[in-house]
Amino acid sequence: MPFSGLLWFILLLLPLVFFQRLLHREIQAVFLIVTRNAQLTIGLFSILFFPGVFLHELSHFLMAKLLGVRTGRFSLMPASLPDGRLQMGYVETEQTDIVRDSLIGLSPLIAGSSFVAYAGINHMQILTLWDVLLHGQINLFWMGLGLLPTVKDFYLWFYFAFAVSSTMMPSESDRHAWLPLGLWAAVLLALAIFAGAGTWMLENLAPFLNNFLNVAATLFGLSLILHIVLLLPIVLVHRIVSRITGLDVK
Repeated sequence: MPFSGLLWFILLLLPLVFFQRLLHREIQAVFLIVTRNAQLTIGLFSILFFPGVFLHELSHFLMAKLLGVRTGRFSLMPASLPDGRLQMGYVETEQTDIVRDSLIGLSPLIAGSSFVAYAGINHMQILTLWDVLLHGQINLFWMGLGLLPTVKDFYLWFYFAFAVSSTMMPSESDRHAWLPLGLWAAVLLALAIFAGAGTWMLENLAPFLNNFLNVAATLFGLSLILHIVLLLPIVLVHRIVSRITGLDVK
């Protein structure tokens, strides 16, 4: 399929966002039930995801410097926003053109995906398992999954990959320039097609874009596996502590 990359990109991005939010909510619920303190829960949650938050904000900072955009304050301290959301950190950057603003906003996804790919391929062998699963070799997949803990430093890399993949998605403020950039790209694409370049783009640009989206989808798949593997035990812990304490978070 010439656009299989786009299909896999969408099919894996949507469940990744869903499971990421669900897992975060379950972890926060466990911390809140155990501590019964909202501020302590925020602190513990931030410590758990600190490696990912650090890489997220550092990628903003480095991309801004690379593009010649001035930066202001840099913070890794969590804070509750007026709308109830939790801000894990921030980097102040000068507002520039939509291209540079979009690249700065996209940088955590680029950095996070690169790290997850490195950790998954070189230290956890997850890409091999993903290929086995895609080929329908379920028994071999479960066998390989059971052997993962024997890989050197597996748990350390698993934690880093989880923390990074859970915080690599651009925030709402990171995405503020994406809509105007997307509209400009759509206009330029329409003009190119109207000018007769549609066939040339399908033959020369579409394969490159399809391969790029396939790679991105694979990285999302790696992250999705991490979240699903962790969600089940966290949900179980949530139910256990809720039953023991008689408390729950709705």
